[in-house]
Amino acid sequence: MNFRHCIGLLFLFITIGTLAQETSATDSTQTPRMNFHFQLTTVTQHKFDMPAAYTGTNSLTPASEDATTLTSTIFWGVRLWKNASLYINPELAGGSGISSAHGISDFTNGEAFRVGDPAPKIYLARAFFKQTLSLSDDQDAIEEGANQVYKVRPKKYITLVFGKFSIADFFDNNSYSHDPRSQFFNWGLMSNGGWDYPANVRGYTWGIMAEYGMPTLKIRAASVMVPTEANGNEMDTNIGQANSSVLEVEVPFSLGQRPGVLRGLGFYTNAHMGNYDLAVAENPTQPDITTTRSYGRTKYGFGLNLEQAINEHAGMFARASWNDGRNETWAFTEIDRSASIGFLTSGDTWKRPQDHFGIATVISGLSTHHRNYLATGGLGFIIGDGALYYGNEWVTEIFYNVNLFHEGFFLTPNFQFVNNPAYNRDRGPANVVGIRAHVEF
Repeated sequence: MNFRHCIGLLFLFITIGTLAQETSATDSTQTPRMNFHFQLTTVTQHKFDMPAAYTGTNSLTPASEDATTLTSTIFWGVRLWKNASLYINPELAGGSGISSAHGISDFTNGEAFRVGDPAPKIYLARAFFKQTLSLSDDQDAIEEGANQVYKVRPKKYITLVFGKFSIADFFDNNSYSHDPRSQFFNWGLMSNGGWDYPANVRGYTWGIMAEYGMPTLKIRAASVMVPTEANGNEMDTNIGQANSSVLEVEVPFSLGQRPGVLRGLGFYTNAHMGNYDLAVAENPTQPDITTTRSYGRTKYGFGLNLEQAINEHAGMFARASWNDGRNETWAFTEIDRSASIGFLTSGDTWKRPQDHFGIATVISGLSTHHRNYLATGGLGFIIGDGALYYGNEWVTEIFYNVNLFHEGFFLTPNFQFVNNPAYNRDRGPANVVGIRAHVEF
């Protein structure tokens, strides 16, 4: 990666973002006509030497290695008419994850999936329209922020969104673990691993989303496009045979007067997928799933997502997900079953309210169809060691997010222990340390 080029582009992004922010209204009692926000995140990780009985095409490298990713985004939003808004997000990304983001299904850098090319590239991340329809006169205050122009929302409403966005912007949210730019790094902790959520290689898609909301219940649904090939960048325009739908129900509750939220989602995807069993039947010694791709293949599954406040400063989360695992992983990561649990607290207790400490663990597994394919030498788009002595992949992560110099600047040391990388007991464990720098305003 050419970091001189990258740094030059970053300064350009920062300058544009700063100038743009100054044009926003500063009256806290009124909703501004438009707003601008900016983020820049770099993640550098080091993996130590690890044991490996053998190494395949998509394996985690046994030797020690370093890797760095960088992303930078401008979030621009503008009010159009009553409760309507438009959002545009240009983004820059470059670098690479360790082993080029191969060899671990619960990958260790949540920013790495946005990097489609090691050379820094500027692209359009999001461009979507949002309309909220009021179903009540009462309103709730909401926080103005990135991709959120309005400061109030009806207590009962319907929201419609269409355009280009990340489906994870609206689904599988969690207050304690969802954003790899400020919370846990790991893919299996930021989302339900068994939800093969539809996106291009950078994490975005085109489609529509609708949400019905009230104080005691939220229901949201979306139908979006999928890539033309696994982990690809181009979206399949044959939307009659290539699409993905998701439905999520969100229910708030209280436990001992402490707020909590339970979310449940189900998804169904159609795509030009390959089939694991057919690939093995065609070539039992070196199966290639790409030769079996065909329309009419599907993937379906569900996910559960819990968050529970412990006190004003700390909370815990848990997720569990499953998919049928008959056809190839198409967009997110090679996980068919997953369960995670974790804890996050702010630093109020030690008088560092902007700091956060987190610890969590995730255990993931594969369907029988998927593991048999890998065991006979098959490759996925993320994993494939050439053989497989199967065991669940288990990652434990710990981090401390420290606020430095300014309210919007954070530095985060991180450690992850990866047992059975790519579900293989013949390889690992791997120890990965990292540092994340994040700027936002």
